[in-house]
Amino acid sequence: MSPLSRTKTRPRLTPNPFSADDADAENIRPTGKPRSIDRRPGVERAIVLHPLRERGDQLREPQSRLDEAVGLARALDLLVAEAAISPLRTSTPATLFGKGRVEAVGERVRALDVHVVVVDDALTPVQQRNLEKAWNAKVVDRTGLILEIFARRARTREGKLQVELARLSYERSRLVRTWTHLERQRGGFGFLGGPGETQIEADRRLLAERMAKLKAELVDVRRTRALHRSARKRTPFPVVALVGYTNAGKSTLFNRLTDGQVLAKDMLFATLDPTLRMLKLPDGRPAILSDTVGFISDLPHELVAAFRATLEEVLEADVILHVRDIAGESSAAEAADVRQVLNQLGVDEQAGRLIEVWNKIDQLPEDDRLIVLTRADRSAAAQGAAAVAVSALTGEGTAELLHLVASRVDVADPVDLRLGADEGEALAWLYRNGRVVDRRETDDGTLDLCVRLDPPALGRFDRLFPHARLKQAAE
Repeated sequence: MSPLSRTKTRPRLTPNPFSADDADAENIRPTGKPRSIDRRPGVERAIVLHPLRERGDQLREPQSRLDEAVGLARALDLLVAEAAISPLRTSTPATLFGKGRVEAVGERVRALDVHVVVVDDALTPVQQRNLEKAWNAKVVDRTGLILEIFARRARTREGKLQVELARLSYERSRLVRTWTHLERQRGGFGFLGGPGETQIEADRRLLAERMAKLKAELVDVRRTRALHRSARKRTPFPVVALVGYTNAGKSTLFNRLTDGQVLAKDMLFATLDPTLRMLKLPDGRPAILSDTVGFISDLPHELVAAFRATLEEVLEADVILHVRDIAGESSAAEAADVRQVLNQLGVDEQAGRLIEVWNKIDQLPEDDRLIVLTRADRSAAAQGAAAVAVSALTGEGTAELLHLVASRVDVADPVDLRLGADEGEALAWLYRNGRVVDRRETDDGTLDLCVRLDPPALGRFDRLFPHARLKQAAE
């Protein structure tokens, strides 16, 4: 059950533009059609609270965490009436906050006529239930908020399966809150059993069966993805994956590099379903660019487990582009969160396939922009720590990025080939599937080429064009 699905909403009546009064005033005959009913849920007013612990995130400012929580709430179409940082010295097992803070928030809830309270922390089922009773409002923690956003944004069948599995895992421990209306019904015999026990146990069994079915379907999805990856490995196209913190500009960069039409919006988790497009590298073969879901701090473990099938695309990528919002105040902290998730996936940062893309340099002041460009130039010379400063919005720096990607995918040794003047088909094949490093035309019309081809591509070339000759070293 959705964390917000139990919020009461009423259908809104949209006035008919051709009402009787307007028709008489304009001498227009009334149409007689009934007023249309808008069944969309109404906008809910919300309060966002960020509990500030004594030993919190040292890399990220509390205001930055609060702003991120407000962004998550607005991504869920909540109208944020108030946002506040709540100092938390010790965690109260029953309500997380102390008694005085709970009463103060309850007064603000009643004064602002708020129906939803977002707590930017992980709440236990007991804490969530007690806070809802104390505030007489719906309480959503950080995990429930992110899961609700994912549930609304998922479009593909795979994404919907992954989100549903994560939500069921989250809701499994919160079923007791759903059946408080059965308190007078006893589930066992005599004094045995608790309120609504029979219904809760039945729901738990149904939930467990549904989760088992979803896991089996996701196993099939993972098997299908593995087959697709193995099929791509048989082609000479390298794979480049975009990763990064949510709202770092990955989709904007994806559209810039591929001329794609992926949704790019200043909104958290605008992209959930992975998208693959062809990427044209300079003076070389094309590559496959993959846009993945954005990461976030304190990512719910249910989502990490459910989206493993999607995130495996990152493991198999030849080059990983870590997109950072270099203009953000929490850029370093966000980068640390992304590296933590990559380490959980088993990505080795020192393998030479990770490139940091410092995006949004167009939003930096001129002095800071020059500093960032200088740091990026210095890092390009370091082994395994290359960085490129770009603006996905204006296109600045994307040419340098493509050249760096091309140098990272050219891992094969160069091969010298000689083609006749009538072998245009073989020449076109080399440009499509390899990278022509050097090309020289002789007086008799033959071409001497220096080409980088992966071993599978070189084998295919030999089978398709057996008449093409390797140049002799003596020549």
